[in-house]
Amino acid sequence: MRMIYNAAHVYMIAGLISGLFYREFTSLNDFDGETQLSVVHTHLLALGMLFHLILLALEKSFRLTASPLFAWSFRTYNAGVALTVGIMILHGIQQVRGVETGAATAGLAGLGHIVLTVGLILFFINLGKRVA
Repeated sequence: MRMIYNAAHVYMIAGLISGLFYREFTSLNDFDGETQLSVVHTHLLALGMLFHLILLALEKSFRLTASPLFAWSFRTYNAGVALTVGIMILHGIQQVRGVETGAATAGLAGLGHIVLTVGLILFFINLGKRVA
């Protein structure tokens, strides 16, 4: 359970820092347009902190960590979030600087979403087995 709490805590800190980074980075670069950086903090807070806080409550009721599937779902989900948010940050910085991103950036963003989806599927399989 402590691992889930720690993940929520780290995502909360990262979400708050990313919001500050967005505000300061765009201000320092005199940027007013649309950028991926504007939604990084909400992604970190929702997909990271809130998801793990809900997971913490579910763990208390269903002992999800007792299943070997939990470790797979936890690692896969967090890797997907990290890859997705990392690419969002990279793309956002490039947008602020006026640099075009190529197909590789879009491909990595898609890969991050796929890994995130696999993590969610594993989570729901584990939850379904524990609820039944």
